[in-house]
Amino acid sequence: MIPRSVSSFASYYKGPFRFHQKLTFSSSRARSENAFHKFLANNKEWHQKTSSDKPDLFPSCAKGQAPPVLWLGCSDSRVPETTLCNAQPGDIFVHRNIANIISSHDMSSQSVIFYAVNALKVKHIVVCGHTSCGGVGAALGQGKIGGTLDGWLLPIRELRANLAAKGAFEGKSDKEQALTLVSANVQRGVDVVRKNPEVVKAQEERGLTVHGCIYDVGSGQLNELDTGEAHEDLKQRMEHFKVG
Repeated sequence: MIPRSVSSFASYYKGPFRFHQKLTFSSSRARSENAFHKFLANNKEWHQKTSSDKPDLFPSCAKGQAPPVLWLGCSDSRVPETTLCNAQPGDIFVHRNIANIISSHDMSSQSVIFYAVNALKVKHIVVCGHTSCGGVGAALGQGKIGGTLDGWLLPIRELRANLAAKGAFEGKSDKEQALTLVSANVQRGVDVVRKNPEVVKAQEERGLTVHGCIYDVGSGQLNELDTGEAHEDLKQRMEHFKVG
């Protein structure tokens, strides 16, 4: 008898298959542990070199933080803000999530914005998207992802629908369509941040600025989007979203 599926194959060849599974899991775990211990070793090297090159850095960090920038970005491992900005610990306050989706209903991002604006008094807020974004790629497709991600990516799917209705994807390659959606998602995030009452107040009182950027994972370059507001739009936003 020849098994017709993976499950029947597993039940038919219980011994060898289970041994292979155990071997695979063991190998995977070993690689994972090797990566973790490598990071610990790397940290020791980094600590020693940084302590030698910048002896005041860690004592300064221990006293508190006063970062000038709040970074709202994607969780993607290829977009580490401190590294790509050539910054130091204490320079950037950070919130990251899948596909850098900023929503006024997300208490996590809104709490970060509130703290950054009111307690840390940041001078700049950066909403950053990136090329080759898996979340954007999924939103462009029709496949079900599962878990909480389908609901989480709904704002980007709505953006996609609006762009498609306006013909924004016509004649564009898959890569160009993805970049179009990435840009729109960043602009949307900037718009949401700018309507935050705490941000509106800080912009009026101390000149807080909000920026939109896209990081190119293939080149390592960070580029700013044109997210400027017309004077009339700025005036209306200040009028409608300022509270207190």
